[in-house]
Amino acid sequence: MPTRKPKITGIAIIFMVQDLERSHKFYADAVGLQLERKDGYLLAKLASGTELLFFEGEAVRGTSPQVVFGLDDGGIDTVVEALAARGVQLLTPVTEAPGGWSVEFSDPDGHPLAYFQDEALPRKR
Repeated sequence: MPTRKPKITGIAIIFMVQDLERSHKFYADAVGLQLERKDGYLLAKLASGTELLFFEGEAVRGTSPQVVFGLDDGGIDTVVEALAARGVQLLTPVTEAPGGWSVEFSDPDGHPLAYFQDEALPRKR
């Protein structure tokens, strides 16, 4: 039976950084991004719709930055079932994330990827 593909129109890149203030100064002054201070993280919204998020914490080489695909229609639990059925390596179960739900998985070369959906959307489709 064919599986419905998730609708993805947004992408976020998540950075784990040692110091939010230092990262804010670098990305604002050196790179030229406009950053918003949120509760515990920084957010830069690019004209393309791409979002850059910066969280303070330990970055493990090879896991940061991480590409996160936004699930505009929700259905994260259904998407995870389809990934598992295809033999995709799941790195985390569906977990609560700021403002919604996320799941981490890897591509065939071991690159970390994730899906995120807003908490207001249904988890099953």
